[in-house]
Amino acid sequence: MTDHPAPLPTPATLEAYLHQHIPITRAMQVTVTQIDHDQALLAAPLAPNINHRDTAFGGSVAALATLAGWTLLHARLTTAGLPSRLVIQRSTMEFEAPVPTDFSATARLADSTAWVKFEQMLRRKGRGRIAVVATLHCDDVATGKFQGEFVAVRLASPDSPAAE
Repeated sequence: MTDHPAPLPTPATLEAYLHQHIPITRAMQVTVTQIDHDQALLAAPLAPNINHRDTAFGGSVAALATLAGWTLLHARLTTAGLPSRLVIQRSTMEFEAPVPTDFSATARLADSTAWVKFEQMLRRKGRGRIAVVATLHCDDVATGKFQGEFVAVRLASPDSPAAE
């Protein structure tokens, strides 16, 4: 097991995956701006996410943060050859300022050293849990903070035994 076993999917590949498998990402017009082993950066325009106050709807902001965390983990699991059902278990969102224009969310692991244990648990027990944090930005100003805990359940694949 290596920390960086193979290249991650490209932003375009991940964006296409999101739009195909998570329909809200199409409606929100989410783009995957950047992906690397340390972070995922997703963005969304204001227009399809606007509320009655001409700012971004809080649900859209929270959804983008959740999606950024999910995308980071999905990309790393895919690269590690660990097909999994990945779900959010719990999250908190702090809204620090209104979002009057296009916005973005940058997700990172809450603890950069936690991946190794997460991957080991997933390989051994078929289940793992990991925390992600995300910062929301609008016009280069931090507008919110997200903390979420995700659970992955390993799926059987043609080249690996089914998880117990």
